[in-house]
Amino acid sequence: MLNSTSVGNKIANARKKLNLSQAELAEKVSISAQAVGKWERGESMPDITTINRLAEIFGVDLNYFSENFQSISIETKKVELLEPQTIEVPSVKQKKTGLNWNMSSGNWVDADFSGLQNLKDKFSSSNMRNCKFIGSDLSELILSSNDIRDSDFSNSDLRNSKIRSSELLNNIFKKCTIIDAQFSSCNIEKSNFSEANFSGSEFTSVNFEKNNIEDAIWKLTSFKSSHFGDIIFNGQVEDCSFENCSFSKVTFKDCKILNTFFKGRRLKGINFIDCAADRLTYEFLKSGKADLTGLTVL
Repeated sequence: MLNSTSVGNKIANARKKLNLSQAELAEKVSISAQAVGKWERGESMPDITTINRLAEIFGVDLNYFSENFQSISIETKKVELLEPQTIEVPSVKQKKTGLNWNMSSGNWVDADFSGLQNLKDKFSSSNMRNCKFIGSDLSELILSSNDIRDSDFSNSDLRNSKIRSSELLNNIFKKCTIIDAQFSSCNIEKSNFSEANFSGSEFTSVNFEKNNIEDAIWKLTSFKSSHFGDIIFNGQVEDCSFENCSFSKVTFKDCKILNTFFKGRRLKGINFIDCAADRLTYEFLKSGKADLTGLTVL
């Protein structure tokens, strides 16, 4: 959890090292000098949007405000002027450590958490709207009963994450690493997973509709009792399994399907365009009554 006294001390230390008065800092974040004084005395604490702004002013990231973050150190750099003299300019150096906050059961709007790491189970049961997690280390993240919409996770690492009973709508997961992740009882719609790596991931009782999965990597991926709608698979699907899944307007286009298991419900909602499959996969699809037009045997 965030500690108001710790955060206040960090604000005061960074402000002083940049030679800013409370009034000058207040002006930069559009609040009163009295409010800054309350922060620094630990009587109140800025909200997450203001903390983002403070991080920009101090030249740090959000990890700086965590209790277990090592103190920033100030060094000086010499800057040459037009005249033969120099002045000393402060520069802030820091070391990223794990984030020691618990932001579960919160409502987050327009917050920028980009570059954070070690979040694990600190966001469960939270609602998020238009938040940013770009380039974040979210490995082993645990989300349960979350509602996440219009948020950007591009280039983040979600390997070994566990996402349960959550709504994921209109989000961006472009180029994410989703290796060995587990999704269960989730509704995932209208999101961009282009170039994401789903190797080894598991989907159980998931509704997966109208998502962009262009050039995504599907290898050793498992789907159980899930529904797919308005989806286009391309590239290569290898060593995957679709067990008791339903399909509506699902297209495999310019796709090579290898050693992939289809079992259970009829597969009439699948169509193929310029695809190829090995003999075993072809027979699985045939036994499920899939329309094999557009699919050839390798």
